Amino acid sequence: MKGSVAIAMLTMITMAQVMVRPTEAISCGELTGMLLPCIDYVTSGGSPSENCCNGVRMVQGATQTQEDRQTACKCAKSVAGMIQARADAANDLPGKCGVSTSISIDPAVDCNTIP
Repeated sequence: MKGSVAIAMLTMITMAQVMVRPTEAISCGELTGMLLPCIDYVTSGGSPSENCCNGVRMVQGATQTQEDRQTACKCAKSVAGMIQARADAANDLPGKCGVSTSISIDPAVDCNTIP
């Protein structure tokens, strides 16, 4: 039940912002849409799906500026709290998908310090 409510909420956010516009800063809705396939992994653990990893790679490609990386950090922290993501799974996600990033999902990180 918790998962379906989270998916419904994230879907609504995603519908509000569907496409990344290269001249504008990325929005939380856009990021959430990219990572929607990762909900099962970050809440239950195991292995991320290929769709999830594709989303992680999309986020990496869409967060080229400091502003975008800080937005992504703040968004990830907010959404992780809403869906009660496992901290270990969330932090391990980029590595499990073969992606290197400076964006942390650690609830203690100050997103304003992201380079």
